[in-house]
Amino acid sequence: MQEKATSGRMQRFLKTVEWLGNLLPHPAILFVWLSVGLLILSAVLSSMGISVIDPRPEGAKGRSEDGMIYVVNLLSGDGLAKIVENLVKNFTGFVPLGTVLVAMLGVGIAERSGMISAALRGLVMNTPKKLVTLTIVFAGIMSNTAAELGYVVLIPLAAMIFHSLGRHPLAGLAAAFAGVSGGYSANLLLGTVDPLLSGISQEAARIIDPDYIVGAEANWYFMAVSTFLISVLGYFVTEKIVEPSLGKYNPADADDPSVLQAKMDKLTALEKKGLIWSGVSMAIFCVLLAWTIVPADGVLRNAETGLVANSPFLSGIVVFIFVFFAIPGIVYGKIVGTLKTNNDIVNAMSHAMSSMSMYVVLVFFAAQFTAFFNWSNLGQVTAVAGANFLNDIGLTGPLLLVGFILICALINLMLGSASAQWAITAPIFIPMLMLTGYAPEMIQAAYRIGDSTTNIITPMMSYFGLIMAVAIRYKKDTGVGTLMAMMLPYSMIFLAGWTLLFCVWVFGFGLPVGPGSATYYTP
Repeated sequence: MQEKATSGRMQRFLKTVEWLGNLLPHPAILFVWLSVGLLILSAVLSSMGISVIDPRPEGAKGRSEDGMIYVVNLLSGDGLAKIVENLVKNFTGFVPLGTVLVAMLGVGIAERSGMISAALRGLVMNTPKKLVTLTIVFAGIMSNTAAELGYVVLIPLAAMIFHSLGRHPLAGLAAAFAGVSGGYSANLLLGTVDPLLSGISQEAARIIDPDYIVGAEANWYFMAVSTFLISVLGYFVTEKIVEPSLGKYNPADADDPSVLQAKMDKLTALEKKGLIWSGVSMAIFCVLLAWTIVPADGVLRNAETGLVANSPFLSGIVVFIFVFFAIPGIVYGKIVGTLKTNNDIVNAMSHAMSSMSMYVVLVFFAAQFTAFFNWSNLGQVTAVAGANFLNDIGLTGPLLLVGFILICALINLMLGSASAQWAITAPIFIPMLMLTGYAPEMIQAAYRIGDSTTNIITPMMSYFGLIMAVAIRYKKDTGVGTLMAMMLPYSMIFLAGWTLLFCVWVFGFGLPVGPGSATYYTP
């Protein structure tokens, strides 16, 4: 009876989350309403004379003569003129836009050529049975370098693999889903999400420090180590919790019996040859790149200091992401015949850009919101007031960052887009936490934990419907609550384990979250 009551409460909770999430408009429309609300709020607070003491030292860039920060009325004549004059500049100058699009050009070539898909198939299908679960979770995490490929290819493939091994296909689906979405921010490589989030973080950090730079590599160390943590935790949850709870699979439950006869195609000799030579080209590129930064006189080191920090290598990391995927993708495509001409390469990049159309639309409105937030000084006023409140109550250290991670995880239940959520919350939390002494790079790493771990239990995640469709093919009575309940153990354990790693990493050992990334901020 107690188990039934607990299950009933969980179902009601999940349905409430789904209902609340459905009340939210599309993220692009949400930014429109937020921008309108922000303009009105700026006029109201400005008329009330709301202000705070500027914590920056005298003579600092942007500091007013009287040492106060006032809310600026954007509905005034000057405010409206500024909006009209800068509408296009806000969009074209939005840092994440160009960096993400450039990175996607390279990833698009590798994806369209079939290289990434073949690499995933080869990795999963040639793994010993005892390591299948661990490999699937790991492959899911790594697939995030190729945008939606993990959702479209790996998750259905994982369900098929588990069924072929006599295991429950939904357990395979869950393991892959946990890696692809629950471990969304973890990776051994820098992917398109890194420049996307760092660009937003940089814009938010400049509310306090106009010259602050957040590089795409800002969280690389921490996210690389997190890859192994999430892989192990995903393996544990699948083997010890999810698969035993699913029980033995009954083929009669399948909605589409054809999936039970589906077979996985092994890599052909040509595909293996393509992967070998694409790997060789990737290794050659890495050696050449290392030659420019490892030696003390490397041409891509900082010309003045001779260090890697603040070097052309780090500032141009997006270019190297593009080349890292583009060259092996072209080599693979030429060998297997998927990229026969130069036109095929251009078409591959064009296809990648067409898949980013929704992102471009979203960025237009997100860029306006971010600019309005900066111009109104609401970010600075909120940050100073919030930082003063946190200092007054003495909330600092691990407890403060754990609370921030939990807030991000909760917001993610309602707003599944990583870029949309960070574009809204970064201008508030980064300045606030900077004023309490923490660096934007470390704050961003904490955000990525909260953003990733609840992806798998919210219907607001853009691929949730696709996962549902795959699950129903194997078990026809699968509902939204069923899928969310199945993924909840991953979400809870990922959140707890990843947060613990963060606290030990940052506060226990004092390690940087990325190359040259600071943990603490000093004006």
